[in-house]
Amino acid sequence: MESLAVPHAHTDFDILHTLWAALLIGFVQAARLVDFQVAQPPPVPLDAKQCTIQILQRDFAFSFGLAEVVEFTPPTDCGPPGSWSAITLNFTVTSNGTQFDRLGIFTFQNVEFWRTSTPEPTRGDGIIWTYLKDATRFIPLFAKPGTFILQLDNLIETGLDGVYSTVLHATFFASSATHPPAPKADLIIPVSTLANDTGNDASVPPTFSLNVTVPQNAVQIYAELFASGNGNEEFWYFNAPNQFVDNLPTFGDGPFREVRLLVDGQVAGVAFPYAVIFTGGIVPTAWRPITSYGALDLPTYFIDLTPFVPILTDGTPHTISLDVASAESDHAINQNWFVSANLQVITDSSSEPTTGKITVYDVQPFATTTTTGSVARNGDTTFTVSATRKVHIEADITSGSGKTSHVVWTQSLEFSNTQSYLNNSLIQLLNQTATGSFLSTNNGLPALTDQFSYPLDINITSLVPDGSSFVTTIDHSYNRVSHPAPFILGSTITEHQVAGGFFTISPNGNSGNGTSQNTFSYVDLAGNTYNRQVSSINTNITSDHQGGTLAPRQQAQFPSFKTPLSIAKARLPGGRLIGN
Repeated sequence: MESLAVPHAHTDFDILHTLWAALLIGFVQAARLVDFQVAQPPPVPLDAKQCTIQILQRDFAFSFGLAEVVEFTPPTDCGPPGSWSAITLNFTVTSNGTQFDRLGIFTFQNVEFWRTSTPEPTRGDGIIWTYLKDATRFIPLFAKPGTFILQLDNLIETGLDGVYSTVLHATFFASSATHPPAPKADLIIPVSTLANDTGNDASVPPTFSLNVTVPQNAVQIYAELFASGNGNEEFWYFNAPNQFVDNLPTFGDGPFREVRLLVDGQVAGVAFPYAVIFTGGIVPTAWRPITSYGALDLPTYFIDLTPFVPILTDGTPHTISLDVASAESDHAINQNWFVSANLQVITDSSSEPTTGKITVYDVQPFATTTTTGSVARNGDTTFTVSATRKVHIEADITSGSGKTSHVVWTQSLEFSNTQSYLNNSLIQLLNQTATGSFLSTNNGLPALTDQFSYPLDINITSLVPDGSSFVTTIDHSYNRVSHPAPFILGSTITEHQVAGGFFTISPNGNSGNGTSQNTFSYVDLAGNTYNRQVSSINTNITSDHQGGTLAPRQQAQFPSFKTPLSIAKARLPGGRLIGN
């Protein structure tokens, strides 16, 4: 392992202006396709003193099982480690050739803190993308030296020659009277594989469990979950219930997925995941240059474990488990999901143990589900899978310093997925909704809130019997009002994307077209705002407007393309194998 962290300081360094200037000058001249995910710029104090270090640089060619592992040392030029007002990460990647999208797992101190994926490259001048990640809530990790890992498993073989050339920088924002140190947890505990040479996410099934010891003076614990479907679970929302799966071009075990976190075998909280569509998914031409929401920064989910503090602070290890369940009678899923978690812990000023007890535990092991449907004489199949979930846990907690708290943690979630397979399954229709409301109160005051709505509508219509030519429309939204913990900035995000296109898979080369319309808005509890309306047709940006306090000073400029770009093979739900 080698250290690549060489700090240098900047004064009044406007990260966003520099990024867009690079887009204007360097990238456009190179005629590279500039890919991006619509998202808010990090809400950080750009007028603070800043120190930027390069954490790693790596060309990921044939990299399966060969993660980049470097030793990190925090900079001291912007104040004592841990005193910063913010941290951002700048991940910039170029690629040229033909390649599938790949999952990226960032791990530090055995904590997964960022899950991303790669846009698919093109030939010629290739592609480039930069994503700015707000890593402020992970200051407790970055305040100490440790092992930093990026797992990006890429494959080089005949027909796949795209190399992902990556560089990651971190910028630390000094604190001051104007910009005080960022609120943060006292400790972050990994719930991961604890590997020292690869990403620390675990593959489920089977259930992943880890023995965790929590400080005896812990008074609040917030769990952050990472979860995404892979392999036969990538398009989990297109899977069919086992009673209908025969003769349908998809996998079984149904479309409902619930990510569960358990403490000593008891369900402590759940998440209904957002359906992230990666850039090779369904119709690759729809995701150029605008990826689907979450493709470059997958959403995470927060659960309040504070009601379990009286159990977890007894000085002994306790089992934290993560799994993913379906609506089938055995709750089984296909292979596989990648999961991990971290526990963000607040400790008491006293070193004396925290005491208390759980006073209410009203949680069923699994969600309540129903499955209905029918098969017509001509084989047309329609089914609906619905689910509801309630969590209600209360606890009385007394800290070592004598403060008493009554904690109430509730979750209420609903899910519905209706699918139709028509005309010998040449037409696939999907309508899915997932909604929920989380609330945790401490002595009646909100500590964690989360209200979400994730509607998803997809139409895949094959134009020829073998499915090698098809058209797709995808209409999905990410609507979320979230305040994950008292020390994490709360925000409201509304994202709506309508994307689609025509695609043909041929031995002579894949071809197609794509469109994308995006409307995005962000506002946080600190008063920061950002909005963007951006559209594309056939890899060309046709309109783009950014506004709000976080908007860059200069609007982005993008190259134009008149000839089709090279396209990798489409990846379809159910593992459909069509064309070449």
